[in-house]
Amino acid sequence: MLATENSIMEENKKSLNFIEVIVEKDLEEGKNGGRIQTRFPPEPNGYLHIGHAKAICIDFGIAQKYGGVCNLRFDDTNPVKEDMEYVDSIMEDIQWLGFQWGNVYYASDYFQQLWNFAIQLIREGKAYVDEQSAEDIARQKGTPTQPGTDSPYRNRPIEESLELFHRMNSGEIPEGKMVLRAKIDMASSNMHFRDPIIYRVIHIPHHRTGTTWKAYPMYDFAHGQSDYFEGVTHSLCTLEFVVHRPLYDWFIDQLANSDYRPHQYEFNRLSLTYTVMSKRKLLQLVQEKLVTGWDDPRMPTLTGMRRRGYTPEGIRRFIDKIGYTKYDGINDVSLLEHAVREDLNARAMRVSGVLDPVKLVLTNYPEGQTEEMEAINNPEDESMGSRPVKFSRELWIERDDFMEEAPKKYFRLTPGNEVRLKHAYIVKCTGCKKNEQGNVTEVYAEYDPQTKSGMPESNRKVKGTIHWVSVPHSTDAEVRLYDRLFMVEDPSAEKEKDFKQLLNPESLIVKQGCKVEEYLKAAQPLDRFQFQRIGYFNVDSDSTDGRLVFNRTVALKDSWKKQSNS
Repeated sequence: MLATENSIMEENKKSLNFIEVIVEKDLEEGKNGGRIQTRFPPEPNGYLHIGHAKAICIDFGIAQKYGGVCNLRFDDTNPVKEDMEYVDSIMEDIQWLGFQWGNVYYASDYFQQLWNFAIQLIREGKAYVDEQSAEDIARQKGTPTQPGTDSPYRNRPIEESLELFHRMNSGEIPEGKMVLRAKIDMASSNMHFRDPIIYRVIHIPHHRTGTTWKAYPMYDFAHGQSDYFEGVTHSLCTLEFVVHRPLYDWFIDQLANSDYRPHQYEFNRLSLTYTVMSKRKLLQLVQEKLVTGWDDPRMPTLTGMRRRGYTPEGIRRFIDKIGYTKYDGINDVSLLEHAVREDLNARAMRVSGVLDPVKLVLTNYPEGQTEEMEAINNPEDESMGSRPVKFSRELWIERDDFMEEAPKKYFRLTPGNEVRLKHAYIVKCTGCKKNEQGNVTEVYAEYDPQTKSGMPESNRKVKGTIHWVSVPHSTDAEVRLYDRLFMVEDPSAEKEKDFKQLLNPESLIVKQGCKVEEYLKAAQPLDRFQFQRIGYFNVDSDSTDGRLVFNRTVALKDSWKKQSNS
């Protein structure tokens, strides 16, 4: 029994990601009194995207798994780009993903404490006001292979720096005229130690503090101290912050008055093929109206994925599959689509929708007669039951489910061939009607009344099954077929091209005049369905009474790779 328990424990250990291994070791050693506290610290200057979802899952997931708390902290130290609109959207996205924060904090909650700490550094001779231009400071910091040179203001008197620092916050100092720099080591091999800027002047009102402050802390100065003020134990960041960690620790060492220290750990970012994650580029797509907004279903934003019909469960499943490592890479977007498809397969109701309709007339079916066929709502979940679907003499079918002259392995409707109408009868095609342009307007067939689904004769095998919608019991819909936003796997790698030139011109195809079964008239925005034989769809927020709009979430299978390999 003990051996079995030990093997289970060993297996669980193997399945832990490296952050969980660190957390469990800290718990075993009794660090921080056995306390686990994380935080998710977004800047409210845009909408969250799938990359942020990975950080959300680890920040909240670690706290959840080990009985800790994860707080939400808005890193609102730059009023130029921040807005309450983004605060609201971030909170909505976190809850949609299935997480709940312990407390809500803002970096601006600590502006006075950060200011006091900056004053402390000046008094200790560890910070000074610099009046050089940004260009001069950049040149004076040297290169990774050459040490920097001291600022001419590096040794200015403490009282003078104190006076100028107060003037930076009084409103009398123009933006860009002065900065406060930490005095550390201009010869350090770590460029971030070469007297980093910790305060700058901004005259734009803050979304929470108004015009109280004119001097604002930089991210590297505010971030670690905010962790410290809040009691964070494990500060989880992406890999680009590895080089910032020594500075993170240095600031906290100057501030701390006890043995407690938050510790920063870094994991790989989430990058996806056929998309971009840069906030600047995403903003450009929105501002230049290359997409319809932040919630465009082609965008990698969480609000866009929600509108497209992605499920939070599917996104979390995808993030679990790709895991957390210490090296960056790019993930195939088909893995995300597969995870969403798996989740929708288990939960989505099966319905009939015809995207390119042509009328099928059953010439031997009684005119005016209507039957109810039993349709299983989801074969993966018996608890979802079934529903009645109306059947009549005239049906809508997909145009490509009929060919007048078909190749040998075409098993759908063609003269003389039999198919099963799903949930209904076997029918034999007898011909078609065309208009003056030679386009098929009606397809004709005869039904076999002994082959109704559920009857003994219904077991007769035919090679093809097609879906349908009863003409008098259908409703019109607009269907939006979404695909990859870019034509190339890694748009960011195409340095010689403007990324906008790489946009996929067929990332959105809008189909009007589609026909769906009348059951869907009552469907509400974000309701999800599988259109049989076509894909997974959800109701778009553009839908109104009498006008249904559906978004394709994902196709039934990944057809993109087949196209790219052909």
